[in-house]
Amino acid sequence: MDYPIRINKYLRDKGLASRREADKLVESGLVFVNGKRIDNGAMVNEKDKVLVKGKTKEYQYLAYYKPRNLPTQDLPGKQSVITEWKEKGLYPIGRLDKSSEGLLLLTNDGRFAREVLSDSKKYEKEYLVTVKEPLRPGIVKIFQAGMETQALGKLLPAKARIINNSKIQIILNEGKRHQIRIMLNELNYTISSLKRVRIGDIKIGSLKPGETRKLSISI
Repeated sequence: MDYPIRINKYLRDKGLASRREADKLVESGLVFVNGKRIDNGAMVNEKDKVLVKGKTKEYQYLAYYKPRNLPTQDLPGKQSVITEWKEKGLYPIGRLDKSSEGLLLLTNDGRFAREVLSDSKKYEKEYLVTVKEPLRPGIVKIFQAGMETQALGKLLPAKARIINNSKIQIILNEGKRHQIRIMLNELNYTISSLKRVRIGDIKIGSLKPGETRKLSISI
């Protein structure tokens, strides 16, 4: 954290509230620095003592099995993961395209969402993909070297393991839109199923489509 820092960004980075929620806490007179009530826009230094009175936000974290053919993002007049969960104040971290299935993380913690969406190896994403054409052994080295694609340019190295003639495990440290589909399509493979089974150390486990599991997250 770089100091001095605005109070709303300080509270956000400490995981106490989103920046908008932090502004409301300050406006309500619930935030004190070195014992003095402050106004929005105030700056905080490293040695300052910050106190937030009253109830702060209760964060929630869920592992969710997104069913196939359910969009992640809002589409006019159609059901999606967002429309299903936003009334409960939870939003998906990233997305899985409509034709894909598997693990999504749901939360109301923006700080956690940003960490998961980073390129950190802590939150690598694991997928199981089935294709119609026989898999060639050379695909593993292509992914490991960092594939050069027409649609996305040069990609970061990805781990891969061929499970059988038509199924491959792929582990990414980045999550560009439709990345796996683009990688395989440009290698002339036709995907018949794509399932995300792990994000970091969070596994889909025994979840079935549409089910959730509460998570304990420490940031």
